[in-house]
Amino acid sequence: MRILLTNDDGYKAPGIQALYEQFRQHHEVIMVAPNGERSAVGHGITINEPLRMRQIRQDGESFIYAVDGKPADCVKLSLFDIYDTPPDLVISGINAGSNTGVNIHYSGTAGAAREAALNGLLALAVSIKIGSVMDFEGMAGYTETVAEKVLQKGLPRHTFLNINAPSGLIRSVKGVRLTCQTMENISTQFDKREDPRGRSYFWYGNMPPAGKMKISDDAAINEGFISITPLQCDITDYNVLKELEIDIGQF
Repeated sequence: MRILLTNDDGYKAPGIQALYEQFRQHHEVIMVAPNGERSAVGHGITINEPLRMRQIRQDGESFIYAVDGKPADCVKLSLFDIYDTPPDLVISGINAGSNTGVNIHYSGTAGAAREAALNGLLALAVSIKIGSVMDFEGMAGYTETVAEKVLQKGLPRHTFLNINAPSGLIRSVKGVRLTCQTMENISTQFDKREDPRGRSYFWYGNMPPAGKMKISDDAAINEGFISITPLQCDITDYNVLKELEIDIGQF
């Protein structure tokens, strides 16, 4: 299997390094990731300044590339400049911090996987909830299991899987749940502070507790399960589209 790895935490982050070490044992792996943290940039791309990419030598190898752009840039640039034929699978992660519910819209991790799916590629976005123990190695092993199944069975075009794990050891999770994206975890809170000169500034606030919908991604990881949510790139509301067609037909 030919694997492209990327993330939004940067190529040095422990999550992507765990994936690299896991997958290169059995697969052809190239890592193309930001040269530093690019969290919460969503599906942003760089259009008003040049992109630069440099090879990083690690353990005497040069299959790692650092890009001074965003996660989606990394996928786009890889397909344009590195691959003659597209990879079999793109994996974005493993992110330090869950990407569930409303946070998916802000997530650079999900943005990179979505970019791959838009290009017709199989893609996974993988994250672990922040905690005192974050088992990147264990999650990398589980991700390989999912990756092999996805390669065998495929996914609908323009659909990718968003995978989230609870904190703690992966071998201790309660199981796996197929989930939907919750819309209940949006945060509108800021921590208002004052600098030494008496001027106000703000830190984005903590996320609210998980909602009550039991099959949601957020609820699953908070109950100790791995969450797998299929996400589609087409965001058309087809139910409303049908309603509008009926209304417009009356004019």
